[in-house]
Amino acid sequence: MNAPPNIDHVTAHADGDVLHWLTNDTRDERFLDNIFAELCLRLQRAGVPVKRATLHLMIVHPQWLGSRIMWADGMREAELRRVDYDVRERSDYIDSPANELHDGAAEVREDLERAPALSRKHVFYDRMRAKGLTDYVAWPLYHTLGKRHIVTFATDQPGGFDDAHIAGLLRLLPVLALVSEIRMKNRLARTLLETYVGSHASELVLAGATRRGSGTTVRAAIMICDLRDFTRISDNWPRDEVIDLLNGYFDAMSEPIARHGGEILKFIGDGLLAIFPLSNPSACANLLHAVAEARQAMIALNEKNGETGREPLNYGIGIHVGDVMYGNIGSQTRLDFTVIGPAVNMASRLETLTKQLGRTVLLSRAFADFVNSDFDLERVGEYPVRGFSDPIELFAYHG
Repeated sequence: MNAPPNIDHVTAHADGDVLHWLTNDTRDERFLDNIFAELCLRLQRAGVPVKRATLHLMIVHPQWLGSRIMWADGMREAELRRVDYDVRERSDYIDSPANELHDGAAEVREDLERAPALSRKHVFYDRMRAKGLTDYVAWPLYHTLGKRHIVTFATDQPGGFDDAHIAGLLRLLPVLALVSEIRMKNRLARTLLETYVGSHASELVLAGATRRGSGTTVRAAIMICDLRDFTRISDNWPRDEVIDLLNGYFDAMSEPIARHGGEILKFIGDGLLAIFPLSNPSACANLLHAVAEARQAMIALNEKNGETGREPLNYGIGIHVGDVMYGNIGSQTRLDFTVIGPAVNMASRLETLTKQLGRTVLLSRAFADFVNSDFDLERVGEYPVRGFSDPIELFAYHG
C-alpha cells in the first residue's frame, strides 16, 4: 500500500505552479492590481487559505504618497486606493504593521485567535478579528536600491497559516518584488511624463516620439496666461508664501483647463501655455468655459488670500487660434515637447496687450469667429501687434 503524499511536498508543488505563472505568464498584463488579484485566486486554488491580502506601494507622485491594492475572498478584481502624504501623522498608522515594517521590521505576524489580553492593542487587529480572520502576516517587499514596500496576507482558517503556507508565500516574494517593480517603474515613467509634459504629449513620447526635430502640425486654440506684478510680489513675500501663492494660482487656472479638454504644455515662471486641439469641434467653446471657471476660482482664491492679509492676484490671458508645430525641440541632450509658431507668438502678444488695454482676457478675431454667436464678446478695436504687419481686431471676454 502506497504511503499518503507528504502535505509539505504537495503544497510546494502547488506553490511552484503559482510561482511559474508569476514568473512566466504575467508579462502581457500591464496592471499590477490585476496581477495581484489573480495571484490570490491562484494561491487559493493551490491550497493556501488566503482570505485577504494587500500590497502597499510607495510611489512618486505630486499628490499621493502611495497606493494600496487590496483583495479579499470573493473579489475577482482588487481594490486600488490612493494614500495621502499625511497618512503617517494619523493615529491609525501609529503602531500599525506598516509603521513597524517601515521602521525596519523583517516580519510582522499576529495570531488573531489569541485571547484579547494576550494580543497587541491596535484598532487594525480589532478590525481583522471582526472580519473573522485568524492569522495575519506582513513582510517588506524589496525593490532596487533598498526601496521597501509591503505585502500582507491573512486567513480565516482555524489555527491560521501553517508552516508550509508561510514557506510557500515567502518563496513568492522575490518574484512578486520583480513583477511589481517593473509595473511601478512603467507607471512612474507615465506619471512623471504626464506631470511634466501633459497627458497628450506623454502618450506621444511613450509611443516613441523622442527624436529631436520630430513633430506634427496641429490646429489648435492657444491660451497664454500670466500673473501681474509677480516680480514685486516675489521680492516682498517670503519664499514659501510665494510658492504657496503660485500653487494656488496654478490650481485655479489648471483644473478648469484639464476639465474642459485642454492640455497645459508649459509653466513659464508665473505663466502657463495651454492648447485645445481643434480635432474636438467644441475646443474653442471649451476654452472659454475653462476661462470662465478659472475666473471664478481666482475670485475665490483672492477672497481666501485676503483673509490672511495677502493682496489679490491679477492676471492676463491672451487667446488665439491657428496652426502650431507640436514636437521635440532643444539640444542633443535636453528636449522640450512643446508648440511653436506664429499662432503661439500671437497669443503671447495678446496677453501682453491685456496690460496696455486694461483687460483681463483678449481674443483675436480669428478665435472670435469660432464662438462669436455663442458667447458675449466685447469688440475692443484694432491694434498693432508687435511682429505682425497688420493691426489685429481684438475682443474682450468677461466670462
